[in-house]
Amino acid sequence: MSHGHSSALAHHFDSLEQQREASTLGMWLFLVQEVMFFGGLFMTYMLYRWRDPEAFAAGSHDLNITLGLLNTVVLIASSLTMAMAVHSAQTSRRRPLIGYLTATGVLGLAFLVVKYFEYSAKWEHHLVPGPLFHFSEPAIGGRAEVFFSLYFAMTGMHALHMVIGIALLAWILRGAVRGRFDASYYNPVENFGLYWHFVDIVWIFLFPMLYLIGRHYHGGA
Repeated sequence: MSHGHSSALAHHFDSLEQQREASTLGMWLFLVQEVMFFGGLFMTYMLYRWRDPEAFAAGSHDLNITLGLLNTVVLIASSLTMAMAVHSAQTSRRRPLIGYLTATGVLGLAFLVVKYFEYSAKWEHHLVPGPLFHFSEPAIGGRAEVFFSLYFAMTGMHALHMVIGIALLAWILRGAVRGRFDASYYNPVENFGLYWHFVDIVWIFLFPMLYLIGRHYHGGA
């Protein structure tokens, strides 16, 4: 029997299976809360876009689709490596687990590096909301500041989740190197995988919402 003897079993659980079910339920409840949080941001964005589609379309034109698409590909790839890491943990394959976790972390860092360059360009072009904000089209003027306020709020919160994810990944990787995870105990890897996939899915919604939808509106104006 695995319960009572495994060092991975917390004292307040009767078995590893019970511990796994409880931790998985806790992770899903956390993700539901995260869905509500980002859902509020999405609804705010949609409301303001509905009120001023011209300004939002103009602001969207100042986003770099190439960098946004690159980050989309990077995160999709990281979801694949994370899924392979979970599978490796479930099948007690330690070296592939370490490799896939490392690859996931590298891809996460690559995402943040691309986002840094994207933010830097916004700073140089005075598109950061505040007293120095300046939009190039006089007809739009400060109305585009609302778009960029939401852009930085939404992508900034997403980037913060990425930073937290990479920190958690470092902890998971440390455990993998020490051989903590195998077919009998892998729920930390599995639960972290759920978190990572959620962060990736949020970006899948952010990319078209911020970079793609409505760009034709401004072009036809």
